[in-house]
Amino acid sequence: MGEVLTTMKIMPESPEEDLEAIKATIESSMPEGARIHEITEEPIAFGLVAIILNFITDDGEGGSEPVEEMVSGIEGVASIEITGVGRLM
Repeated sequence: MGEVLTTMKIMPESPEEDLEAIKATIESSMPEGARIHEITEEPIAFGLVAIILNFITDDGEGGSEPVEEMVSGIEGVASIEITGVGRLM
């Protein structure tokens, strides 16, 4: 079974949200079978900054759903969007 790299854009509720706290929660709460490849920030507009999470999971049923559910439940997260999925060789 292969591995999949998924890119997720995480939008905070407001420009005042503590992005470091959100990133720390993501790092400490990754579900079993998923691991972080990279976490970066992307300026959006008017002081709002998105968190870009790249993570790796096994290529199987369910895929990124556990990570999506975990991130959606973090306080201060307004929305998430999967912006890319690719198979690792």
